[in-house]
Amino acid sequence: MKNLLDLTGKVALVTGASSGLGVQFAKALAEQGADIAICARRVEKLEAVKKEIEGLGVKCLAVKCDVLKVDEIKSMVQAVEEYYGKIDILVNNAGVGDATPAADLSDETWRNVLGTNLDAVFYVAREVGKVMLKNGYGKIINVGSLHSEVVMPPNTWQVPAYATAKGGVKMLTKALAVEWARKGITVNAIGPAYFGSEMTNDILSTGGFDPVAEAYCPMGRAGREGELNGAVLYFASDASSYTTGQILFIDGGWTAM
Repeated sequence: MKNLLDLTGKVALVTGASSGLGVQFAKALAEQGADIAICARRVEKLEAVKKEIEGLGVKCLAVKCDVLKVDEIKSMVQAVEEYYGKIDILVNNAGVGDATPAADLSDETWRNVLGTNLDAVFYVAREVGKVMLKNGYGKIINVGSLHSEVVMPPNTWQVPAYATAKGGVKMLTKALAVEWARKGITVNAIGPAYFGSEMTNDILSTGGFDPVAEAYCPMGRAGREGELNGAVLYFASDASSYTTGQILFIDGGWTAM
């Protein structure tokens, strides 16, 4: 039986891949045979991840890129295309967290959260999309959040900027999916709940998360390492050839309530 998740011969670009979920996604794609390109701001961390991925028997290109700078995005995409000749898969993962109540949100924080979590997602998808449109093939996976669908209850932490950005990612995914559906490109998103990473460690380690998960997540826990990989591989592979414009929430049932 054919392995529908086989990515041998494909090239996958993962943004925000110097730590956390980005590293997990890059490894999961590499384990299915894809050659990898990773980008982030922290070059020294990228080089360490590059060695790990090459140890899985595939190629890996590490490129420094600040996704808040459009010129760096363009240069990064050009470097990946020149190195591999194509980009088949994009995991649009770079992001920042924030849990500042609306009345306390500074203009600077608002712009940084929206700029990183929404503007940059569009800019990266736009530039990679140009490469995919030339080749007539592409699989774009945007990283949304359970906060693409719901916010937090009033007696918990508040995420107005983050939820606004991730809600935008949901609709951007739909818009790009419709525009490129007949061009050989699918555009989908994953909507994780809370998973351990640099972004969420403060919330998960304070002791305040467990009672919230118990009350609002049917499974009563945070996500575990590897539990996002199946969704990413599905959207990255030809198993999802007739799936586009969707966001799949991997949230222990949180958004079902």
